[in-house]
Amino acid sequence: MAEYLDLVPLSGIIRIRDMMYAVDRPFRLDQGDVSFDAPATVKGALLRAIDDNRSHYVQTTGIPPLQALIAGKLRAKNGVPVDHPDEVMVTTGGIHGLFVVCQALFEPGDEVLVSDPTWPPAAGNIAAARAVPVPYPLHASRGWRPDVDELARLVTPRTRALYVNTPHNPTGGVLSRADLQALADFARAHDLWVLSDESYEDVIYEGHEHVSLASLPGMYPKTIPIYTFSKTYAMTGLRLGYVAVHDAVMRDRIRKLLFFTVSNTSSLIQFGGIGALEGSQDVVAAFRTELAARRDLFYRGVAEAAGGLLTGTPPPGAFYAFLKVDPAWRSPLGTGGSLSWAMAEFLIKQARIGCVPGADFGAHGEGYVRFCFARGREELTGALAAMKQVLSVRV
Repeated sequence: MAEYLDLVPLSGIIRIRDMMYAVDRPFRLDQGDVSFDAPATVKGALLRAIDDNRSHYVQTTGIPPLQALIAGKLRAKNGVPVDHPDEVMVTTGGIHGLFVVCQALFEPGDEVLVSDPTWPPAAGNIAAARAVPVPYPLHASRGWRPDVDELARLVTPRTRALYVNTPHNPTGGVLSRADLQALADFARAHDLWVLSDESYEDVIYEGHEHVSLASLPGMYPKTIPIYTFSKTYAMTGLRLGYVAVHDAVMRDRIRKLLFFTVSNTSSLIQFGGIGALEGSQDVVAAFRTELAARRDLFYRGVAEAAGGLLTGTPPPGAFYAFLKVDPAWRSPLGTGGSLSWAMAEFLIKQARIGCVPGADFGAHGEGYVRFCFARGREELTGALAAMKQVLSVRV
């Protein structure tokens, strides 16, 4: 039996999800899912693929038209120097991309530097590859950005790679070009691979820019950027992602893993991806504009509804509010231990508001709670009204 998997924790997000299924008329601010529907270009492409009977096996690493479109997007938009479409590997969502990369790259006992807080499946996929996630802190005082000197103190002879996520889940922090250059210099100095999670590349506000780490001089050969259609095109349930891999040996390994896990990513969904990339990109800007409005609505509402028990500043990226819980707050439910879990369970049980305890994202997330503000305005205002009702009296 694969007993090592018993030591890989299942994200607390699953526990929260199970709790929410038992809640009547819930406000689902726990899930990282937008309320938008996929663009008409995607739906139209899916329907055409069905009519054209595109329901058979296709190439393991992706259908060539989609690979070519992604390669062009990576060069033009991300500045990643992809030489050939074969460097693009299509996956069943971003999480599948992360899985195959970790399985292809790590040996048992390898150490991987992972941001703390972090998206739980990042550390989970590293551990599932029998490597060791080593957390490096992100600091709220620095806009949830790392201190490279702290990373250097964590390096050992077993350190193999660095995981970077910007825009960041759960905090919404965005790394500047200077930040990424410092991380690139650090990775080169220690001969590390870099896993660059860019799932939220298009969810960025107020003039901030998204910089792909693989676009920096000399970084692409040992940097594997990981992308998804989920956030940009509201395709979360369709499960479509991709990675770009310069190294031929790594591509051969990943090809095997893709075949062993899915044979090929759904043929129909890949044609939907073609529709997303070939269609007008105006919808991406429209989504971003509306997300910014929902973010501001939510933060204004929290300032009124939470009475200072939940505080934070609007993030420059992603679509999460990572709010600090007043350390003096105590749950009326009498739960002890983790403050972030106590607040999350209180809001779920007393206000029907789904949220995720910061502790689930790492030790540096303790004392925070994550809300998704990508839900519809009616759902957000309903959650804020319920929050005001239960947090209006200090305990």
